[in-house]
Amino acid sequence: MAREVRGPVRVRVPAKINLHLAVGARQPNGYHDLVTVFHAVDVYDELVISRAQRLSVRTSGPHDVPTGTKNLAGAAARALALRLGMKASVAIEIAKQIPVAGGMAGGSADAAAALVGCAALWGADLPRDALGEIAAALGSDVPFALSGGTAVGTGRGERLSPVLSRTPLHWVLALSDGQLSTPAVYAELDRLRQIGSPPRTGAVQAMLTALATGDPAMVAAEMSNDLQPAAFSLLPELRRTVRAGLDAGALGGIVSGSGPTVALLAADPASAAGIAAELAGSGTCRSVRIATGPVPGARVVGTG
Repeated sequence: MAREVRGPVRVRVPAKINLHLAVGARQPNGYHDLVTVFHAVDVYDELVISRAQRLSVRTSGPHDVPTGTKNLAGAAARALALRLGMKASVAIEIAKQIPVAGGMAGGSADAAAALVGCAALWGADLPRDALGEIAAALGSDVPFALSGGTAVGTGRGERLSPVLSRTPLHWVLALSDGQLSTPAVYAELDRLRQIGSPPRTGAVQAMLTALATGDPAMVAAEMSNDLQPAAFSLLPELRRTVRAGLDAGALGGIVSGSGPTVALLAADPASAAGIAAELAGSGTCRSVRIATGPVPGARVVGTG
């Protein structure tokens, strides 16, 4: 065991977007096989984890976030404590900046942060692959939230291979008034496929080649998401958001994961600022944020 930390542990964890998301057919177990390119961006949740008499989770920000072990951060603390043979006696405070139900893996990010923070608080000297095993059992996106950067995810997204990404990418994130349930989006994709649409996205190699060049225009040309038509079907206004971003000068636009956040790729920081300003006045989204990636995954940023 590493040295325990007496005081609270503060952990920062980033959101993700999917640069490429190919979704296979629905399997008998209800899941879909995925091939995706994850990309972590500098929109962060921060967790403060302290010793307590019992497990509790509180969130500042949205009021529709689950509490206790219904929250993935609480489930993560309990899973790690079980692995270590101890009680999950911690208070977890989450300051949310990642959109809730926005397709940016905010719940999974909080679970990854709880694993990292509790491990530090309890002095659990576990290698990252051991934390990764626990993470994969909690959810498909949790392992990537641990590692961050840019990575190919396969299986349900939990099997990761790091990707060379030569230069920073600059994004404008358009946040929607609505929310989309991930199961509902997958169900809608299955329905659309049953009636003969939409076409499936291409192979992942083109995106990996584009990332290796460092040219944002090439990356934009290869962005694809099999879930996007389903998100458009459930929230048709997202089409207007993407179109408004392209009209404002974005190199490309895509629904992030299951949506409804729209990620618009800009040529450089100045272009991102201009796109954000124009999009904010377009009436096609609730708010906008400028972000950059890739960034590292969940990290301890303070103790005591």
